Amino acid sequence: MSSLPFESDYIKTVNSFSELTTTLFEGKNNALCWQRNLDGDFEEIVSQLILENDITEVSAEDLEFLNLSENGNKARQIILNDMKLLTEFGALPSLNLLKCYERDDELGFISTDVYSWHVDRSPIGTDTYLCTYHGASSDILPNDEAVQKIVVPEIREALKKLHVGAENEFETFLVDHFFDLHYQEKPHAKSINLGKHSLWRLAVDHPDQAVLPSIHRAPKENQGEYRLMLIC
Repeated sequence: MSSLPFESDYIKTVNSFSELTTTLFEGKNNALCWQRNLDGDFEEIVSQLILENDITEVSAEDLEFLNLSENGNKARQIILNDMKLLTEFGALPSLNLLKCYERDDELGFISTDVYSWHVDRSPIGTDTYLCTYHGASSDILPNDEAVQKIVVPEIREALKKLHVGAENEFETFLVDHFFDLHYQEKPHAKSINLGKHSLWRLAVDHPDQAVLPSIHRAPKENQGEYRLMLIC
């Protein structure tokens, strides 16, 4: 398989699910991509699913219930196999039909929703796996092209005004409210779109992690189009 055009110190490609799950992150590398060109009609699946609220979790049974064409069935079998691979690996995959995520931008100067550049954190050793089958796909940002929002002077000062408590509790306040997980892109930063069909593994911030966590964000949805993505 040829390398992705954006393969870099941060992003590496692999050739199988086994390689995706066993390759160690090292150095600057904190994103792995199992690049795939999938054959199937994922739009047909989306057209038959029923959205409840803004996000609906779709089960394997929901997929099996759909009456699909040959190409739609190909897409269904691909998704079911991805769910099976991840489950057997020990993950808890969630297939989501998405209109949009909830926004959290009430403060104006900082947000803590998934549309903001952010990293994932876990108390245990884990990674984020995701694949977009239909609709807009997520973006990632090289770590050296972003800065933590809480160190931006004007944002930090605004957060200090928001904080109620002792000065030595301020850093704990930032962590408790997830402000420390969010980033601001530097001038001229170049984000990378994850595209459709490829299965990605992104490094998460946890005590045993050997590399920096991957900075990513949810995309702005295409008008009138739902997203179908697998994540765990």
